[in-house]
Amino acid sequence: MEGDNNTKCEQACCCHQKTTPRQESELKQLKNRLNRITGQLNGIGKMLEENRYCGDILMQVAAAESALQSFAYLILQEHMETCVVEEIRKGNLAVVKEAVELMKKLK
Repeated sequence: MEGDNNTKCEQACCCHQKTTPRQESELKQLKNRLNRITGQLNGIGKMLEENRYCGDILMQVAAAESALQSFAYLILQEHMETCVVEEIRKGNLAVVKEAVELMKKLK
């Protein structure tokens, strides 16, 4: 019965934090990519402070958006290949709906 309560709690209030174990090399690559994106965003802030040309700022915004989108797709791919597959193997087909909702948010 306790297991049923935990399942209900996870579904209803998200009180359980999910984790994804990653290899150290993969984690390093993701962090490096995210650090580059952070640098791009900081660069945009500096451009604003310097009153740079709007078109130049917009080009940097587009580059940062593209980099962040690529980062998100990498995470989504990892999620689909690991977490979703694992949950389907366990018989949890609700994970498919979750994955679809995640994809909609990344449009």
